[in-house]
Amino acid sequence: MAAIHMKRLVKRYGDTEVIPSLDLEIRDQEFMVFVGPSGCGKSTLLRIVAGLEPVDGGELYIGDERVNDVPPSRRDIAMVFQDYALYPHMSVYDNMAFGLEMRRTPRAEIDRRVKRAAELLRIEQYLKRRPGALSGGQRQRVAMGRAMVRNPKVFLFDEPLSNLDAKLRTEVRTEIKALSQELKTTMIFVTHDQVEAMTMADRIVVLDKGVIQQVGTPDQVYGEPANQFVASFIGSPTMNFFDAAVDGGTLRLKGGAILPVPQRLQQVLARDGANQVVVGIRPEHLQVGPPGGEGIAIKLSVVEPLGSDTLLYFNCDDGRHVARVPPDFKAKAGDSATLMLPREKLHLFRSSDGAALR
Repeated sequence: MAAIHMKRLVKRYGDTEVIPSLDLEIRDQEFMVFVGPSGCGKSTLLRIVAGLEPVDGGELYIGDERVNDVPPSRRDIAMVFQDYALYPHMSVYDNMAFGLEMRRTPRAEIDRRVKRAAELLRIEQYLKRRPGALSGGQRQRVAMGRAMVRNPKVFLFDEPLSNLDAKLRTEVRTEIKALSQELKTTMIFVTHDQVEAMTMADRIVVLDKGVIQQVGTPDQVYGEPANQFVASFIGSPTMNFFDAAVDGGTLRLKGGAILPVPQRLQQVLARDGANQVVVGIRPEHLQVGPPGGEGIAIKLSVVEPLGSDTLLYFNCDDGRHVARVPPDFKAKAGDSATLMLPREKLHLFRSSDGAALR
């Protein structure tokens, strides 16, 4: 088992700096998820840990060992890729055993490890099959089993669920989470899917353009986003944002609606001195009622019933917004309604740089 320390890591491709001076500590036995949009540097960072990409500055430690110049074969890591990378002419058993055979592991030990991994991943009945006879989810379990049998210090997952359909993604996601709890090994998981990040991680690293925007538990990055980027990326549907002017103890929205400044933020606003802010609120925190009530008058543009709840889309302040309401809220496109923004649920961000005010 091993903690991972990144100190002022820098990665360049030619003149392009994709990771500028990054610092991060991943704890021993922690399940850490790197999340962010395409091109944010999350897979590059994972490949640096694996030794597949050299660093151009800074230091990388796995455990107490500095591994900047240590080749991948000597880092004691195992990696599961987006594509399964299985040998098509070998059985499932042989695919899982191959790496151990190359290390001249005793046959009895190979057999014990392969069967134990197959049992944990529920693929015992497929050990004699070849990959071509398996479903996508079963192949990904084999790829995970091949990594497991090595008993590495660190597991690395590079978007391993991207090729699976929605049902299989959920199943394999649950298997990986259960696996982390069983093995108690340091794991790094890369994804662009914030739902995967929220449901699997002990802590989440939100990246944008190679820069860490926030590190925290799922509750922290969801409930206390460090800036507007994190608030917009974490959460589905995304947080709603309204431009507002600060007018004494009130917030004047672009459309003319006036909201009281939340009491917990009054001193923050006074200290910051911001005149323009962005008001954020999660879709599930918006309150939507019948027309004519006290609040902001809106007209619904799209209604999406999801069974467990319903999404209501509406235009307000020159932008499209969304509210999540219970499934028994009956509405259709074109209906009028009243919108209320509970002030205790509001987030405020500085207009100039998007930083959260708290």
